[in-house]
Amino acid sequence: MKKIIALVALVSLNLSMMAQKIVVKGSDTVLPLTQKEAEVYMKKFPGKSVTVVGGGSGVGLSALIDNSTDIAMSSRKMKMDEKMKLQDAGRAYKEVIIANDALSVIVNPQNKVSKLTRQQLEDIYTGKIKNWKQVGGEDMQIVVYARETSSGTYEFFKEHVMNRKNYASSVLNMPATGAIIQSVSQTKGAIGYVGLAYLTKEVKDIAVSYDGKTFVNASVEAAKNKTYPVVRPLYFYYPTSKEAQVKSFIDFILSAEGQKLVDAVGYISLK
Repeated sequence: MKKIIALVALVSLNLSMMAQKIVVKGSDTVLPLTQKEAEVYMKKFPGKSVTVVGGGSGVGLSALIDNSTDIAMSSRKMKMDEKMKLQDAGRAYKEVIIANDALSVIVNPQNKVSKLTRQQLEDIYTGKIKNWKQVGGEDMQIVVYARETSSGTYEFFKEHVMNRKNYASSVLNMPATGAIIQSVSQTKGAIGYVGLAYLTKEVKDIAVSYDGKTFVNASVEAAKNKTYPVVRPLYFYYPTSKEAQVKSFIDFILSAEGQKLVDAVGYISLK
């Protein structure tokens, strides 16, 4: 009888330990924010463990579908085919917006161009505009960088900036946001796009206009007052079967303390 009680206690302990561990995978845009939230969360709740891995929104959502992550980070909404795969697997899920993000358009600091319209960005990324002199810059070929196709940022830029037009075949797709920063900082004729939190002094942020009149640079303030046009929600997706396991971490991110961290890391808080 004692052995049975000990075995039951051991199983309960193992289940309890499993419940303390959370794996989060996906969007490189959401990665720095989730890492910071996890760091503070684990200090606040000793015994809790949160492992955060990037790779892109598509990677995170694929991991959610094949049950190799507890939470998928995404900088875009889940696609219909992803929803269907989860439905076919009989796995219900929940969507939570944890923060917002402004998408910054960046060039090399030596580039004299400091503003572009949405139409000009579309023309650059679809290959219609190929030289900086066509948009008021010097006679220099435009080297265009984008995220890889599995990235939610790639999808968002295509939908909201390029009016769903296809990227030109000459566009260089990069595996991570950091790679875009590095490439643009080292190439005088380069252009790219990154989440606001990734902005560094090695690159120059371009003012963007959707109406061709008012040009605004990406910033937390401009995103909050809605004067900057390229702003998007950032998502967590998780299976409802794991709600008890992930709820305290998500509740922490959505709390006043968690949302202060959102602003501190360079994203846009929900409140």
